[in-house]
Amino acid sequence: LNLFFSQLPDPAIEDQGKDYIRPILNKYAAVCVRCPGYGTRTNTVVLIDSEGRVTFTERNMVNADVNQWKTSTYEFKLHT
Repeated sequence: LNLFFSQLPDPAIEDQGKDYIRPILNKYAAVCVRCPGYGTRTNTVVLIDSEGRVTFTERNMVNADVNQWKTSTYEFKLHT
């Protein structure tokens, strides 16, 4: 079983398609994407401290208008 996990991730699999996928990731995996007909509409941040307190904040674009955003924040504690 340890031998199995020591081989992950498999470099041969990681390299497959990298020349195809890297340009796509560079264009669309940014923090905020702005392209004609496509773009970021939601940002989410989850913070968890060492005592299990969670702050979940999400910002959503309103009516597909880049100038209107609604932010929601939720705080809670993880059960142990």
